[in-house]
Amino acid sequence: MFDYRAFAIRRLTSLAPRYLPFADVATKDVPLLRLLRLSLFQVTVGMALVLLVGTLNRVMIVELAVPATLVAGMLALPLLFAPFRTLIGFKSDTYRSALGLRRVPYIWKGTMYQFGGFAIMPFALLVLSGYGEAVDAPRWVGLSSAALSFLLVGAGVHMVQTVGLALATDLVKQEDQPKVVGLMYVMLLFGMVISALIYGALLANYTPGRLIQVIQGTAVVTVALNLLALWKQEGRNRERARQMEVAPVIRFRDAWGALIARPGTMRLLCVIGLGTFGFGMADVLLEPYGGQALGFSVAETTRLTAVLAGGTLLGFAYASNALSAGGSPARLAGLGALIGIPGFLAIILSAIAGGPTLFVLGTLATGLGAGLFGHATLTATIRGAPAEQIGLSLGAWGAVQATCAGIGVALGGLVRDILVALPAFSGLAVHTPYNAVFAIEILFLALAILVAIPLFARRGQTLGAAAPHRDPAEVS
Repeated sequence: MFDYRAFAIRRLTSLAPRYLPFADVATKDVPLLRLLRLSLFQVTVGMALVLLVGTLNRVMIVELAVPATLVAGMLALPLLFAPFRTLIGFKSDTYRSALGLRRVPYIWKGTMYQFGGFAIMPFALLVLSGYGEAVDAPRWVGLSSAALSFLLVGAGVHMVQTVGLALATDLVKQEDQPKVVGLMYVMLLFGMVISALIYGALLANYTPGRLIQVIQGTAVVTVALNLLALWKQEGRNRERARQMEVAPVIRFRDAWGALIARPGTMRLLCVIGLGTFGFGMADVLLEPYGGQALGFSVAETTRLTAVLAGGTLLGFAYASNALSAGGSPARLAGLGALIGIPGFLAIILSAIAGGPTLFVLGTLATGLGAGLFGHATLTATIRGAPAEQIGLSLGAWGAVQATCAGIGVALGGLVRDILVALPAFSGLAVHTPYNAVFAIEILFLALAILVAIPLFARRGQTLGAAAPHRDPAEVS
């Protein structure tokens, strides 16, 4: 009898290396299907981001009539956990387990936080909005419950992504790390796109009951996908468990001090912060800018998001190939920031003389620059980390990146709103407040390049050379 399942798997594994970006990272010890299965944790992170920032953002303001200021505060709550990514990564590096496990327990804890947050969230939002019978409930109940749900989901996302990336880099050789990082972020984009389409279809005919079903369904899918991602990824290792028992206890303060004392580390973190700030301020302004300054329809601004994501994917692909060929992460990060500057200039000029074509090209360029910058700085962080501090280093990168991205988004909207509201600027053209924000982004990208210049010529392992090889058999 013909085995259709075996035939389908053979076809998938033969086609994927040609058509799936970064699929050539697969080896005999770490096959492609195992990497794809592990990358499902990024899909669940993408689902959570889309649900919080995209779907619930609109539903809370429009359908549930929650004040926009309160919504913004709720969406900002997950950022409170961003600085703790460093501590989470450190804990996963030094976790003591009788089975020798390090990463899996923390990914599972993060998954449970996400599940708990999603379980509370729909009912908390209904109480917060005063819908139906919930109108008699004290407002502090809805407010505190909604805040708790957003905090739990945010904590879970930060924990799962930080430790999941550390586990992914544990499984492959050092020279393959840029490709596995690229693959993980392709899956993040994939999860965001697919979940956005699914949420849009499910909530096309909105009802409070349907909202509850969608959020609770997200909770169940998150647990299922993360459980599948973790299955047999980190093997039991009794020898490592015995080494953990006799190893001296390392304090977080000492580990952090040793990390930032490494040459170039603090400068790299400053570059990450400045560049992320520069690219992040436009995240919530590009679509309104297209609609108000250039007359784009809702459908056209929606397609603009695909253009930005496509540019980011191109940046990931180029960075992955260049870094695997021995390219310098610092120089690629500088190139990404440099590409972002003419990208934002094109966006500024599009409302003045260039028109929609220049705007789309500028959006594509900023996506390309952001992809290059993000991939290169993450790879630089991984390569500069000692073998026993991968989690701590990834946590530092994630803490700086997530915090600066969130502050950048908030500051971008604040600057635009201030320029619109002040009477002294009442005569400004509709595109001027947006262009002021884009000009600030150009300034931050230029600062990132200037701060990174001393790193371009560095030949040490912190930013360019390969770190000492770690045998994947030691961590799998």
